[in-house]
Amino acid sequence: MNLAIYHNLPSGGGKRALFEMTRRLAAHHKVDVYTLSTADHTFCDLRSFVGRHIVFPFRPLPLVRRPFGRLNQGIRAVDLLRLEAVQRRIAAQIDAGGYDAVFVHNCRFSQSPGLLKFLRTPTVYYCQEPPRQLYEPMALRPYLQYSCAQRVGNLFDPLPRLYRRTLSRLDRRNVGAASLILVNSAYSRESLYRVYGVSARVCYLGVDVHNFQAMNLPRQGFLLSVGALIANKGFDFVISSLALMDSATRPELVIVSNHADPREQGFLAELADKLAVQVKYLHQISDSELVALYNRAAATVYTPVMEPFGFVPLESMACATPVIGVFEGGVRESVAPDVTGVLVQRDPAEFAAAIERVLSNPTWARELGENGVRHVHQHWTWEATHSRVESALSLVCDRHIVTGISGGRGTSRDDRDATRCHHHPQLE
Repeated sequence: MNLAIYHNLPSGGGKRALFEMTRRLAAHHKVDVYTLSTADHTFCDLRSFVGRHIVFPFRPLPLVRRPFGRLNQGIRAVDLLRLEAVQRRIAAQIDAGGYDAVFVHNCRFSQSPGLLKFLRTPTVYYCQEPPRQLYEPMALRPYLQYSCAQRVGNLFDPLPRLYRRTLSRLDRRNVGAASLILVNSAYSRESLYRVYGVSARVCYLGVDVHNFQAMNLPRQGFLLSVGALIANKGFDFVISSLALMDSATRPELVIVSNHADPREQGFLAELADKLAVQVKYLHQISDSELVALYNRAAATVYTPVMEPFGFVPLESMACATPVIGVFEGGVRESVAPDVTGVLVQRDPAEFAAAIERVLSNPTWARELGENGVRHVHQHWTWEATHSRVESALSLVCDRHIVTGISGGRGTSRDDRDATRCHHHPQLE
């Protein structure tokens, strides 16, 4: 196949997934990448194995500081409309390139890229998640609370509502224009149906088992938690749970992050100090350092709020480290309870008991870790992901040849729905 790939991704799990899928596609197909200058091109760099890597310039408007900070939501809404014009130009260039299909990934500004609705070429959209800020409640943090004056101002300020309406309207149109939508978990498939009323297909992601592997290093008794240092990653829940354990046996918590909100780190540091929980923070470490930490940790604790998928449990299991997590979101599909880890309700007492259960039984913990390695190698490899992605791209190409239907301009909504919802057993 002759494929175009589009993304506007920062560093993180989404870009890592794109990297793993792209390099496997490029080994068997002709692949060009279209992207924006605002994407992170050095993290999981795609340029060494694709044909062309075309970067379109885009510079967000500068945001303003107090006392004019209320203007920023309006500025962001304008940026969404400015981005639409760039997306139209990218779509026109892709359509002119004669590609068989376009593999579309998220945009860091609009979540679903606007070029989906401008493309005539068939599209497969890998939707990591909807814009969660539109559809889920805000985390409870002191630094996120409005003052009385701010609450009064919010009653009369139209700009936040303008931004949210603009983002929601564009996002729904973009998603509705995709020929086929892939998601990372059954939980995500259900979320997309609730938000958009569309049917998506599950295409599980994987882990690099050549990089993340058991090294038989001595376990050092600390707990490892990995993820962006932001409110919805649930690090405060872990700290509150650890505070319920006996101080004499309470393990140290090591938090590894690529991105850290200093306000959240300050909040966590204050909470840990208040509860006498020992926390160590590591930022921007290498993959080799992360693998070594997985191999030395007694367990990985994983507690983000309704995380759609999550690479951390897979990386931990691949390194023979048991996972202790909350029974919600996508982790319910990757961790086998009491086989590769322990999943409990979001209750600090239950979570503390789960930690004690694993740490007090090293033989069982080692068994969980060994099971995790087998589980990952059997079910969670990038080769399996590649097979599903390749089948999805072949499917939309075949439909386009047979029916002449594409997911872009000039296509009726009924035609797009018919294209998206056909059954294809290889994608299950």
